[in-house]
This record gives sequence, C-alpha cells and structure tokens, in this order.
Amino acid sequence: MPLTDSHCHLNFPGLREREEEILAAMREHGVLRALNISTQVAEFDQVLGFAERHAHIWATVGVHPDTEHEPEVDQATLVARARHPKVLALGETGLDYYRLEGRSHADMQWQRDRFAVHIQAAREVGKPLVIHTRAAAEDTLAMLREQGAADCGGVFHCFTESWEVARAALDLGFYISLSGILTFKNAKDLQEVAKKLPEDRILVETDSPYLAPVPHRGQTNQPGYTRFVARFLAQLRGCEEARVEAFTEANFDRLFKPVAH
Repeated sequence: MPLTDSHCHLNFPGLREREEEILAAMREHGVLRALNISTQVAEFDQVLGFAERHAHIWATVGVHPDTEHEPEVDQATLVARARHPKVLALGETGLDYYRLEGRSHADMQWQRDRFAVHIQAAREVGKPLVIHTRAAAEDTLAMLREQGAADCGGVFHCFTESWEVARAALDLGFYISLSGILTFKNAKDLQEVAKKLPEDRILVETDSPYLAPVPHRGQTNQPGYTRFVARFLAQLRGCEEARVEAFTEANFDRLFKPVAH
C-alpha cells in the first residue's frame, strides 16, 4: 500500500528547486500523496500552486505561530482561501513559546489572537486544523477547548509531547502525527507515547526539509522519507509495515477528505 506525507514544506529552499526529483523520490519510496503546509501569507500562492500542478499534492492555508513579523490574516481571508478544493486544512497554527527572549507568556497574546482567528476560520469552513505547539501545550489545549475546536478537529503535527498531552488531544478528537524525530535515539519518551496511540488517530509526516529520519538524519528531509517513519513505527509497535500503511492512509482520508483535482 502507499503512504501519505501529512506535513511537508515543498516550497521551502532545499525542496522547491528540485520539484521533479522530489516527486520521483516519493514514487520510489511508495509515498504517493503529500500535504503541503502554509506558514506565511506571502507563500500561500506558491503552496497552492504546487498542489494545483499535481493531483496527488494538497495544500493548507495559515500563518505559523513563530513568525512574529509576518502580516496577520483575517478570518474572512482564511475562509475564502480555505474554500479552494485543494486546500484541506487551516494552519499550521498554534502556539510556540520556545523563543521567549525575555518575554513572559502574557507577552505572547499576539500568538493567541492569531491562533483564535485560525480556529474560528476552521470552524466556519468546516475543515481541520494543523496544530504546531512547542513549549506551550497547556495553553494550546486550553485554547482549543475554549474556542470550540472539537467542532472542526485536526492534528497535532510533529508530536513530541507527553502521553498526558496526547491523551488530552485525543479526547478533543484530534489526531497525532509522528515525524522523523520518532526514529532518533534520544526519543525514548516519544517512542513510548507512539506505542500507546490508538491506530485510528495516527498520521505520519516528514516536516521536510527538516528533521530527516534515521538513516538520513542530518540530510535535507523530503516527503519520500515518510517511508522510514512508517517502517520504524511498525517495528516499534510490533506490526507489519503494511498495517501502518493501511491505518495511516485511512486516517488521512478520514481527517482531511482529499479529492483529486
């Protein structure tokens, strides 16, 4: 069976110059679909354009929480762009307190305001959220509850949090996406979480061009390397690789509802 990379950045340097090569490598590794993620207002046309050129690539619309000086986008604009049939989700969005640089959590209200706009847009258009959270899990979960995000659902991408955070996300109806970090030797806690996750809530991703999995760690990541995440996950959970292919594909289809165009 094939695989889907549920989170990549095909318009980022290191990938955008190698479009045909990257697509060929996907086919070679049996990764036949990918979701190309938006992080800035200015790049949306590039993200969508890649999806429009290729039937097996889809897009999202959103502004990353860790891009403080990016132009803000209003709910109406997000909704209008999200109605495009090749746009499957809102994001990536969320909260990131990793680089406070002397500021307090209270000083990050601009992130919370941006996050709220994305949640409300997702609820309005009826499409899921792609959640980025770093050093901010408690506030991320609180906002998802307060803003009614269970109505639209979504995925916690590149998950590195505790089982308690995973359980809270699952209780809200969200999915958990595992990246190449899962294959790292120092990711023992994450590996334990991955063993506990229910099959019907797991996705796999690369977050390429970052975080290449073993055996390609340190290289430029690419969607084809989703294969190594899935293979490691199968070994970790003691099941056949085909089983991981089957449930992650079913989960991607259930959450994002892609339709080829």
